[in-house]
Amino acid sequence: MKYVVFEENVGLRIDKVLSLLCKDKSRTYIAKLIEENEVKVNGKVVKASYKVSFNDEIEINIPEDKPLEVKAEDIPLDIIYEDQDILIINKPQGLVVHPAPGHYEHTLVNAILNHCTDLSGINGVIRPGIVHRIDKDTSGLICVAKNDAAHKALSDQLKDHTMNREYYALVKGVIKENHGEINLPIGRSRDDRKKMAVNRENGKEAITYFDVIKRFKEYTLVTCKLVTGRTHQIRVHMSYIGHPVEGDPLYNKRNATHLYDKGQLLVAYKLHLIHPRTKKEVSFEIPLPQYFKDIIDKLD
Repeated sequence: MKYVVFEENVGLRIDKVLSLLCKDKSRTYIAKLIEENEVKVNGKVVKASYKVSFNDEIEINIPEDKPLEVKAEDIPLDIIYEDQDILIINKPQGLVVHPAPGHYEHTLVNAILNHCTDLSGINGVIRPGIVHRIDKDTSGLICVAKNDAAHKALSDQLKDHTMNREYYALVKGVIKENHGEINLPIGRSRDDRKKMAVNRENGKEAITYFDVIKRFKEYTLVTCKLVTGRTHQIRVHMSYIGHPVEGDPLYNKRNATHLYDKGQLLVAYKLHLIHPRTKKEVSFEIPLPQYFKDIIDKLD
């Protein structure tokens, strides 16, 4: 790939210029390419600190991605339901859903591949059959597609909101309202790229409904229903209204807690969808996991 430097970029460092030109690549990735001599300016290898001049010709070689092989692993699965099209799994807290750079083992996908190989290929090698995700430290129901037709049908349901997902959450503070709607756009945080945040300028639509189940002295047990499915949606929304999820390491840092230290107390307990083959509505529901029950018993 070749680029010519125009006036607006004159004087900028080469790594900055490339991050503007290659918006799908991270600064870390670009820095690595420069370090490995995959970037040249006017035919010569340069350092990341090189400042470009008008009409400089930048040549960047982006190597082809190496094929990845995700291995099957004998990890126990709590299978709630299975047929020729879908697999409903109760994911335990602490298990990552799918492999990612630097973390290709010990995920839910590795476990699923050990259970069955007839999975949808729509999401590629890294996320076979994965229609939607839940966070590592969120436990609960997740739907897996066993063929491409099922995957497409389920993905369409996510887009048109006919797939419903409900969560139990224990949040900090006492919520006075019995019901509520949080309709606030979510996007990447400007201050911390690892976090999401309410972003009214560049965020995407995000809607969460909540119902109070039980109030305690300093906490509230709620159910949350997702209309949209943004990353960390419930965690961001509840934190924004002043009621962060108990145990959340990202969005509850200011409210130090001694109740739970193994991740957020958030459980995807209910999943309602239209079966991709029969077209009938089906629902799946699980009880609170024991670790969550123990906290509720303690508050009682």
